[in-house]
Order: sequence, then structure tokens, then C-alpha cells
Amino acid sequence: MIEGRTIVCIASSWDYDPTSKHQIMKLLAQRNHIVWVNYHGTRRPVLSSADFKAGMGVLRRIVRGVQPVGPTFNQITPLVFPGARNRILQRMHEHLLVSQIRRAIKRTVGHTAQPIQIWAFAPDVPFLIGRFNEEAFIYYCVDDYTLFEGYDSKRIQASEDEMVRRADLVVTTSEALLQCKSRLRKDTELVRHGVDYDRFASAWKQELPKPKDIASVPGPIFGFFGLIQFWIDTGLIELVAKLRPKYSFVFIGDCSIDVSHLSCLPNVHFLGRKPNHELPAYCRAFDAGLMPFTQSAMTDSVNPIKMYEYLAAGLPVVSTPLPEARRYSDVIEITDSPEAFAKACDTVLANDYAGRREDISIMVKGESWRSKVETLSKLVARKDETNHPPVSKAVAEVMGIESNAPAPTKSVS
Repeated sequence: MIEGRTIVCIASSWDYDPTSKHQIMKLLAQRNHIVWVNYHGTRRPVLSSADFKAGMGVLRRIVRGVQPVGPTFNQITPLVFPGARNRILQRMHEHLLVSQIRRAIKRTVGHTAQPIQIWAFAPDVPFLIGRFNEEAFIYYCVDDYTLFEGYDSKRIQASEDEMVRRADLVVTTSEALLQCKSRLRKDTELVRHGVDYDRFASAWKQELPKPKDIASVPGPIFGFFGLIQFWIDTGLIELVAKLRPKYSFVFIGDCSIDVSHLSCLPNVHFLGRKPNHELPAYCRAFDAGLMPFTQSAMTDSVNPIKMYEYLAAGLPVVSTPLPEARRYSDVIEITDSPEAFAKACDTVLANDYAGRREDISIMVKGESWRSKVETLSKLVARKDETNHPPVSKAVAEVMGIESNAPAPTKSVS
């Protein structure tokens, strides 16, 4: 695994539900210094109560400065100009971000000779490449950002294309993203999401108490957790809930869309956001997991982390047609209409048997986040070796080193 580095992570808010970037950086923090940059420069805010509330939260974090997360882990929220389009504002935005990251590195790590790596989970920061004398710049792509609502797709596309071309390593998390980025970089890598296996497997391994807000919900329960946004097919759920009035449909997570047509139904329940550590207890109460995504170019590119978490918890899953879900078609019912979705719910209930949860869970036991970090570490090391190949005999004689030794630069462990 990578060790002895200062890793600057350009990502969205640390203080939110854990995603791939959170899981990866927590593990890398065991042997490295992490500077997590809460980057809010991708999307230009609009005049709305949600954006105003989010903006006030960002300002509070900016004022707090560098905040410790752990002994070798700190986060900062830099002052930037979100979605800046004016050239002068863009230059100011870039200068501000670079200078604030440099100060954060000095404050948290000091003036050591520790090599720096930049891991960008944002698609629009190519201007950071080479600004820190970093040994590696990694672009980790988990979504097709050009299709997100409220994003300047042309600007995002241009910035991301530049990053894909110039980064030392490009990592994607789905086959669709791999195919897309490979058009610019043939050496783009695919590393699918992992899972906090032990935590979610506790749903079938342990007698977890049923959460109070689900205790009175009649079974069978089909459950969902995650962000409830425009990519969730609420029209589908409404029709399925009406087709199966004796089934309960439970949704856990922050909701930013109108779901009044669902919440008025007696068998649809919205429980709000829950701490991540409580989700296994809800999984234990579920009979199956739901992935009711809309069918679009954007969702074709996703590889939902919740899919691995459902499976680790031993849950069969009912999903709309997601390419990545087809890899587990033995335990994921994939449907494309309300009637078929309702019948798929019937199927997962009819196919239950003693020991099924354990059988399902074992399918993703080898997909832990630690195994993903080890794979990523090897990829970074391979790129480092490619960028710094062994020194030839003639050059070695001039430099006074052994001819078969690598060039005198620090490599990734």
C-alpha cells in the first residue's frame, strides 16, 4: 500500500455520508498524511433556499480553516469562485485554490521532504497539475459529470478532457466510464467500488435491534438508502406501490425532489437521512434492496456503492436496467417497467430460503475497500515506474549509480 506520502484529495464535503473517496482516504491515512480539500468550485450556485443554506455552511467551514479529522488527516474548505466563467475570475479562482492548499500542506505536514500526490475526484481542476511538484496526479472518475443538473456541461467537458490527457493515472469505476475515458487515454484503468463488508454483513450475522421508526412498518419491506434526487424514478415507485399495496417501500436519505405523490401513499415511507453506521440495522429489517434509477446516459455510467452494501447485507435486489447491476444478475432482478418491477418484488420473496442472506453476502466478500486501495496502490506504483524507468548503463556511469537501479527518485511503496 502507498505509504510515506502527503496526499491531497480534491473532493466534495468530508462531513457527509461516506463514498468511495471517503473510504479510500481513510485507509490511506493509516500510512500517509491526508489533506482533504472540500472543493465547491464545480457547480455555479443558483438563487434557491437550498443553495443559500449550503453556501452558509461552506462559509462557516472556510472561516474555521484547517480542521483535524485524525492524527494524520486534516480537511480544509477553501475560498473559491464556484463555476467561474469570466477569465479574470477563473484565474483568481485557480490562484486562491493553489495558495490555500499550499498553506494547508505547510501547516499540517510541515517542511518535510515527503513526496506529494494529488488525487482529484472533481472533474474540473486540471490547473492543479504540476503546481505542487507532485510525484503523481490521479484522476478518479465516478460519474459522467457533464450530465448533472446545474453543471456547465461544455466547461466541465473541456476541463475533464484536459485532466484525462494530462493526469499520470486515470481511474474509472464502471465499464461505461472506462469506455468513455479510453477514447482519450487508452491506459485508463477500471477499479470498481468496494464495500465495508464486515459492517454490512453484520445485518445477517448479528441480532441487530430493529430501528424504532421502522418497527411498525408492515412487511415485506423493500428498502432504499442514498440520495433521493432527480435520478430516482419516483413515477416508477408510485405505480409499483399501487400495484403492490401490501408491500412496504422504505426510503432513507436526504431528499431534494418533490415526493408528495409518493409520501401520500400508505405503503411508502420516507425516514430521512440516517448515520451510516445505522444502515446495517435497517438492512436487517429489509426483505430486499431497491435501485429504482431512471434510465439515462448518466445512470448508465453509475456503479452504485449501495449495490455492494445491499449484497454484503445479504439482500436480494430489484433494480432498473443498470449495466453494472448485470454483473450480479443471479441475485439482482433487473426490470424495465412498473409491472415487471412489481413481479420482480414477488420473485425475490418467493425465492427466499434458509441461508440465502449468507449466500448472497459471500458474493462480494472479496470486494473490500482495502482490496481496492491495494489495487490502486499497485497502479500508482506501476505508473511511477513507467515515468521513472531503470537507468541505462551509459547514464549510470555518468551519474555514478548501478546501471540496473531505478532513477534516483522516491517511488510508491
